[in-house]
Amino acid sequence: QVQLVESGGGLVQPGGSLRLSCVASGINFSASMMGWYRQAPGKQRELVATISNTGSTNYADDSVKGRFTISRANVKNTVYLQMNSLKPEDTAVYYCYAQRYGVPFWGKGTLVTVSS
Repeated sequence: QVQLVESGGGLVQPGGSLRLSCVASGINFSASMMGWYRQAPGKQRELVATISNTGSTNYADDSVKGRFTISRANVKNTVYLQMNSLKPEDTAVYYCYAQRYGVPFWGKGTLVTVSS
């Protein structure tokens, strides 16, 4: 059974930073593509970033490029999302995502609130 457990969300002021973590189990982590999605209140879930099994990264939107960094530690079965210069519009539930042989898996999400 695949499990993805996110942590690291919380309340942060505009301009602040957070690092999200996602620990995976029940999956061949080092062979899987990993990523982060987010869903803001009243909006559809959207891709934030992905990282391939070889470490290639992709950021879905210019709004996060240069501020967010996705990385992975295969020895820890963990994927990270470092978020800097946070803005109120980054407020959302952030979901960890894994894909193996085309099958998607999701975590339950962690809430990030950017507010003064």
